[in-house]
Amino acid sequence: MIKAVFFDIDGTLLTNKGRIAKNTKKAISALHKKGIVCGVSTARTPKSIAHILKDLPFDLFIACNGQLVYTKEQMIYERAFESEALTEIVSYADQHFRQMILCGKNHSAGSWTMRFGQSQLLLHFMRFVPHYFPIRKMKRFLQKYSPNRRKQRYSNLAILKEPIYQCVMLSPEYENERLAAALPHCDLKRSNPYSVDLVPKGSSKLTGLKFLVEHLGIKLEETMVFGDHLNDIEIIQGAGMGVAMGNATVKTKQAADYVTTTNNQDGITAALRYFNLIKK
Repeated sequence: MIKAVFFDIDGTLLTNKGRIAKNTKKAISALHKKGIVCGVSTARTPKSIAHILKDLPFDLFIACNGQLVYTKEQMIYERAFESEALTEIVSYADQHFRQMILCGKNHSAGSWTMRFGQSQLLLHFMRFVPHYFPIRKMKRFLQKYSPNRRKQRYSNLAILKEPIYQCVMLSPEYENERLAAALPHCDLKRSNPYSVDLVPKGSSKLTGLKFLVEHLGIKLEETMVFGDHLNDIEIIQGAGMGVAMGNATVKTKQAADYVTTTNNQDGITAALRYFNLIKK
């Protein structure tokens, strides 16, 4: 029996217009009324999550790819970067003039370009960018001509005095091996082709789910998870039932137990009805 359902946000809960569909809201409310716990599992920060989900009955939250796990009342688990890992990230970004955001618990700091890139308006626009978009040229352009191109750009940020849970760096997929070698104390998580989420080694959304399962007193087998991108694969495989959206990456679909329709076609509602968790 499924006792808790977790949803990714971008590409899953949100349509390509950056909104939660009416049928999706109704489905989540129906789950809640049935006594099934509803949660989110996302790369987003708590502040961003609260803005999007303010009117919905969500009980549990996995933020920053599993680094912050909490309910509305308490923090269940948190894991910030160790100083060695954070020094590696900051040094790499400074030396290579990279665009990057550092994410604390309540706010973020860093590249204005990246912060704008995380805005809902641009995320909506980027869904229409063709796959042949010249990300390599764009990265080089920003490295060379950024108005903030200077040494120790990130090492002097005040936010470094606080715990940092995740860093988001402009980095196309072809750089994965190079980044992994340069940042051995980090794991690389991707939710889009253009940037990478850097988190402490050994961390994932599944780690967060395990803490919440223990908090609820239920089993992993009694959870269902929805997702669409590479950073959802591990949690989809670890949950009792893993559902990939119709718009998910090929690898995410291959990892799932079930593939539903897309985020623009009421995919969440369709899957919940298929598994008889809500009425048809």
